[in-house]
Amino acid sequence: MNHSILDTGAHGTHEDGKLYVVDSINDLNRLTLCQARSQHVFRMEKVPDLGTNSGNESRSLFFMGLLIVLIVSLALVFFVIFLIIQTGNKMDDMSRRLMAEGKNIDDLKKINSMIVKRLNQLDSEQN
Repeated sequence: MNHSILDTGAHGTHEDGKLYVVDSINDLNRLTLCQARSQHVFRMEKVPDLGTNSGNESRSLFFMGLLIVLIVSLALVFFVIFLIIQTGNKMDDMSRRLMAEGKNIDDLKKINSMIVKRLNQLDSEQN
C-alpha cells in the first residue's frame, strides 16, 4: 500500500509536470496568436495614420504654396520699388532738362528783345 501511495504521488507529480508543460505551450501559442493579431490590428490601425499623413502632406503642400506666393509677391514688390526709383531718376533728368531749356528760352527772349530794339532803332533812323 505504501508503494501504491508513492506510485500515485510520483505519477501525479509527473502528470502535473506534463500539465505544466502543456500549459506553458498553450500560453506560448496564445502569446504568439495575440502578437499576430496585434500586428494585424496594428497594420489595420496604420491605414488611418496614412490618412493623417496625407493630411500632413496637404498641410505641407499648402505651406509650400503659401511660401511660393509670398516669394512671388516679394519679387513683385521689389520690381515696383525698382520702377519707382527709375521713374524718379527719369523725372529728375526731365526737370534738369526743363530747367536748362528754361534758361535757354530766357536767353532767347533777351536776344529777341535786343533784336527788336535794334530793328526799331534802325527803323527810326531811316525815317
